[in-house]
Amino acid sequence: MSTTLAKKDTVVRKWYVLDAAGKPLGRTAAKAATLLRGKHKVDYTPNVDCGDFVIVINAGDAVLTGNKLNQKYYRRHSGWIGGLKEVQYSRLMADRPEKAMELAVKGMLGKNSLGREQMTRLRVYAGAEHKHEAQKPEAWTQE
Repeated sequence: MSTTLAKKDTVVRKWYVLDAAGKPLGRTAAKAATLLRGKHKVDYTPNVDCGDFVIVINAGDAVLTGNKLNQKYYRRHSGWIGGLKEVQYSRLMADRPEKAMELAVKGMLGKNSLGREQMTRLRVYAGAEHKHEAQKPEAWTQE
């Protein structure tokens, strides 16, 4: 019996919708990362980008458990002295919930060109509406 390896040319990509309303941010991000990598497929190959497109809706209604809303910070640095910028997650979730979801998913993907390519297939929306009806996305039901 031989192992079948996916080829970049033969990958069939589907569109999935994940609803984050009332669910923990990290669990939704983990499911999105799994779909983006293609680990749910039978012909998953680690060195081939065989994942699907993922649309995350209701990112503004995702919840952070425990005290993460007050204790967790999103930090970035400009590279200059004193250039550290930090934003508390309570403010980040109020102002830009899409950014919070993207950061969570990005941290769960590979830190290489494959992970960057997989991130281009993620679409995050704060509300329930998205503009990808033409792609006929399916709701992801397996939890």
